[in-house]
Amino acid sequence: MSSTGQAGAAGSACPAIAEGAAASDPLGGVLFDMDGTLLDSEKVWDVALDDLASWLGGDLSPSARVRMVGSSLARSVAILHADLGIEADPESSGAYLTERTAELFRTALVWKPGARELLADVRAAGIPAALVTSTQRRLTEIALDFIGRDFFVTTICGDEVGQPKPHPEPYLTAAALLGAPPGRCVVIEDSPLGVASAQAAGCIVVAVPSEVPMPAADGRTVIGSLAGVDAGWLRALALDHGSSIVT
Repeated sequence: MSSTGQAGAAGSACPAIAEGAAASDPLGGVLFDMDGTLLDSEKVWDVALDDLASWLGGDLSPSARVRMVGSSLARSVAILHADLGIEADPESSGAYLTERTAELFRTALVWKPGARELLADVRAAGIPAALVTSTQRRLTEIALDFIGRDFFVTTICGDEVGQPKPHPEPYLTAAALLGAPPGRCVVIEDSPLGVASAQAAGCIVVAVPSEVPMPAADGRTVIGSLAGVDAGWLRALALDHGSSIVT
């Protein structure tokens, strides 16, 4: 929110876990979304998108904003232009949105409940983790100043893949960089687009709805918050998933 070759170099590696989880561990890696999952930053995007709409002479509708949750920058700009009924330069709108969001990211980021504690527990347990976000690299780097880079072996951004979420490429790329099969990776997501991406990649999916409600459904575990979630719970989820696979 496109070259996969950059992702491994751009990510922040933690030497103790960069080799990947042991083959005997049912949990090969944890793949975290960022906006709305680790950070309560969808509200930041609300402000930036409303400001962009005002700059373009209109007001963004709530329904259009919902369709943007979990989207890439380009898709969000296209939805906004269509919602306002205007033909505007996508590059100019994208540049405005990036600059405004960068200003807000530097001052207005806060954690989602339980997110920092879970990151710390996953790291302490020696489980490789990746950040997989639709947000572009420039803004992600600002967010990483707040989150901390050492939690992640690698980070995958929306402008570093050929096909962003809901395509499976972001999560397939992250799993490959961790050296773990997708079926042994737990993805933690808040948006329908992100969940669709993770499911299409064949990952174990934990949905923590933020701005858009998500009912329980086959292929995903829905929880209300990350508060109280730890590495042991994620391992148990991966073990249960593995035991349900028929070989």
